[in-house]
Amino acid sequence: MSEFHRSASPGSPPEPNRTPPRQTRGTALRQQLAELRGPDVPAKALDARALAALAANPGCRRRAILDGAGVDKTALASALGSPAAFGQSQFALTRGNAFEAKVKADGGAELLRLVRRHLDPGAEPAERAAVPDLSATGPEGRTARTALALREAVEAGGWSLFDHPMLALEVAGSPAFLEPDAVVVHPDGSWTVVEIKSFPMVDGSADPAKVGAAARQAAVYVLALEKVAVRLDPAPRVRHDVLLVCPKDFSNLPTASAVDVRKQRAVTARQLDRLTRIQDIADTLPEGTCFAPDLPAEQLTAAVEAVPATYAPECLSTCELAFHCRQRSQAADEVTALGRAVRAELGGLTTVEDVLSAARGESGDPDDPAVAALRRAAALRAEALQGAACP
Repeated sequence: MSEFHRSASPGSPPEPNRTPPRQTRGTALRQQLAELRGPDVPAKALDARALAALAANPGCRRRAILDGAGVDKTALASALGSPAAFGQSQFALTRGNAFEAKVKADGGAELLRLVRRHLDPGAEPAERAAVPDLSATGPEGRTARTALALREAVEAGGWSLFDHPMLALEVAGSPAFLEPDAVVVHPDGSWTVVEIKSFPMVDGSADPAKVGAAARQAAVYVLALEKVAVRLDPAPRVRHDVLLVCPKDFSNLPTASAVDVRKQRAVTARQLDRLTRIQDIADTLPEGTCFAPDLPAEQLTAAVEAVPATYAPECLSTCELAFHCRQRSQAADEVTALGRAVRAELGGLTTVEDVLSAARGESGDPDDPAVAALRRAAALRAEALQGAACP
């Protein structure tokens, strides 16, 4: 018998398989992201607020890879010498948690009353709502448990309140696990996302900027819920009117308003589809790239600069690395520091010096609309200054 087909002798134990298990693309990516994050550095979960900010700037590869790898951008910004100047205070977090607990007290009776009043007045009163146990091991386990409980709630009928369910949404080829404040299942089987915020609603209205941010965050949850719904037959309806619950006036009593997030959902879905896959970004990085905040500042700066960023002034209120990116953008004389609208109007002029040179007539194609507009503006400015100088 050929030596390539030898079998073990009768009664002898089989030889162990020494061939290592084949590494799948998903496993390889997780290992690669862990190496980028740094040894023994826990991953920071990508929440809906960060995901909405990422979707608002889909061209920023730097944020995409850092968020995909679970890098703590607050610690990273501090290590780079440009700490973030925003964030929620501990007092605000404590106040928000206390208000959320009040809203969900007594099995969520008040919350369900608000849902019925603002979104489903024709439904039966929510006297006894089911509150499923969603506990499980790890985010994957909680996601699976939430999906199963949602299916069971639809089949059972009646009202159900899901307290902090776990949802999953693929972002640039990597899963993100999301935890909305609450999801309500209506008697007709439809699903509603509930956002509980601690900012006040005075005379039935709240700060438009804060409401807009809450709507963008809720739109992410709606997208994730739709991924769960399409796996059921028939697929339940995910309502695009979410319920925003806030303190009434200056009290601690809850009030609510329905917010239509169809526009935010469409924009977020489109922007997430535009994101470059994290695997593609990771494959372009130099070998040994690591974003661990305990590395020397020079090495950390080189690692961050290895990933291109798309800075805009709007980043200052949504990204922890915004101050670092702004410094680099200004040092490179980039027009992106002036805002996306200005950048779009300037076409191929990418630096401030290019813009000034074109305006002075020293460079640029006169047939370029951006160059022509700059020269016209410069001529009008010179004419205005000359007129002001005349007695």
